[in-house]
Amino acid sequence: MSWTRKPLAALAVCVLLLAGSAGCGTDDAREGGASPAPVGKILEDRDPEGRPFREVGQEDAPGVGIEVQPDAAGGWDVRLAVRNFRFSPAGAAARAVAGRGLARLYVDGRPVARLHTPAHRLDARLVPRGTHRVTARLYADDGTVWAVDGKPVEGTADITASEPGPGTTPDASSRRKARTQGEDSGGRGSPDRPQGAS
Repeated sequence: MSWTRKPLAALAVCVLLLAGSAGCGTDDAREGGASPAPVGKILEDRDPEGRPFREVGQEDAPGVGIEVQPDAAGGWDVRLAVRNFRFSPAGAAARAVAGRGLARLYVDGRPVARLHTPAHRLDARLVPRGTHRVTARLYADDGTVWAVDGKPVEGTADITASEPGPGTTPDASSRRKARTQGEDSGGRGSPDRPQGAS
């Protein structure tokens, strides 16, 4: 789905892609010196920053979808839709708890933010003219990447920003215009339709 914005005349193609991931285990507190059961299995695969993947099963898997829309101030509003996942507050203990953690936001593979909430404003300077891929990836609080079938749990959206045209002015109606481009992802998407899940 694309959105047109004036004066920046930006076109956002928001494609909701979901990758499911699961957390098996419990959020039990330590009792009598016993530690909670380990969550998932650490794989050799790593993200671009070197953080290892934490493989979990698909049953009750967390998932994330992302939607990016232009805002009135020239930036981009990012909204995450998560399933079977809770955001941990900043400063949470550095341990893996099933279905909990944070999201890291990337633009064209470059890290731009750590998210402890599902909403974020992406500054326009991080999205120059052209087409860009925005990715939200889920992490456990110990820094490991939630993964299913060896793939990270993440959602992506493609956005295209263009220069303002001559004589353009921002108005509400221009932001409501939309046309479909590229592959149909099933509309704006839903965490009930994870990509790659079988």
